[in-house]
Amino acid sequence: MLKIFTLTLLILVISSANSAEYKLHGVLDVRATSADTLKSYVNGGYGKFTSHNGANVSLAQAGGEVVVTWDIGLSAHVVANAYSDENDSVVGLTEAFLKYRTLPNESGYRWQTKMGIFYPEISLENNAYAWASRNTLNSSAINTWLGEEIRLLGGEVALTRLGKFNNNAFDITLAATAFINNDPAGALLSWHGWTIGNRQTLWTESKAIPDFRARMPGYDLNGQAAKSDPFLELDDKWGFHLRTKVKFHQKGQISAGYYDNKATPYMVENGQYGWRTRFYHFGLSWRLPAAFELSSQFLSGDTLMQSPFRTDVVNNDYKSAFIALSKRIKKHRLTIRLEEFSVTDNDLTIGDNNEEYGKSATLNYTYRLTKPVFLSLEYNWLDSHRPSRMYTEQAIDLTERQWQLAARYFF
Repeated sequence: MLKIFTLTLLILVISSANSAEYKLHGVLDVRATSADTLKSYVNGGYGKFTSHNGANVSLAQAGGEVVVTWDIGLSAHVVANAYSDENDSVVGLTEAFLKYRTLPNESGYRWQTKMGIFYPEISLENNAYAWASRNTLNSSAINTWLGEEIRLLGGEVALTRLGKFNNNAFDITLAATAFINNDPAGALLSWHGWTIGNRQTLWTESKAIPDFRARMPGYDLNGQAAKSDPFLELDDKWGFHLRTKVKFHQKGQISAGYYDNKATPYMVENGQYGWRTRFYHFGLSWRLPAAFELSSQFLSGDTLMQSPFRTDVVNNDYKSAFIALSKRIKKHRLTIRLEEFSVTDNDLTIGDNNEEYGKSATLNYTYRLTKPVFLSLEYNWLDSHRPSRMYTEQAIDLTERQWQLAARYFF
């Protein structure tokens, strides 16, 4: 399906070259980091941050988005990202999709369809180019997880009722998505827990799994591959995502949705298991007086992975929430975000305790040096209780801290 979509996209671009409008946008993010943490979750550790312990200089993100637009309401979007630090360097696609939007009819109704590889519309933070976060350097735990394990290969249909056609101060959108290739989603959240970072998993990229006793010979998870590939299809079943959004003109928005990958939890192929992962989500963003912005999100769900004999191996409930307040003062912006998260382990698998509870605080100061260049200083504090760290002789209760200084160029 991916090859067919890519070929279709290329044919459209070539055949309509004379009537198309091209745009290129992106972000270049270079950071110096000082962290008191463990080996990063990105490389299979239990550290909650993208960076490792000590001082680091990294290319935190080099992202580019090409948009080709035709005057018939059709557009093609291709997004690529690259990351590089002392441990690894990767580059690849994160999104590639076609979008078609109709003109509103006399009653103010407008249809929109999307087909390809894309993020479900959930995040309130990652609204800059290449899915970068606008007000902070690190995303919340919710959106860090979405960037790591949740991506849709499929199609979405959305209907919006525009308020200006009906003397209303708000627009209402209802949308439904059918997708495949997200069956292992939930594995990384279960095995390294909630994290705070900006790293997006590239399409076809696999992520290292932390060490724990149940992966040793003779235990239940000995057959699990050393890396999890979240963007696989194992059972040829379609998942779905339903969402709604109410957007108040010049005020803000509220949103809600439900995701279910419909994966068969006892399917396994080359050490990659199906995880039946479901969650619902709610979001609020609102403009307050004196240039304050309030945003908040809540996500709660469950994930299940079973043996080929259909007995529970991993059965977890999980939830996370944050509230953030941001204030702009001319070229300056201050943002504070507070979070709470948990994982509840409901199974009895020996050597695989996924229980977790934690809190996090982020404080960010950003200065707009020029129109496209921003300088940011950010402090991250995260306190967590995670028994699985005992498998590698690390503290169950741990407080991690991080300072980041970044120069970001948006083009």
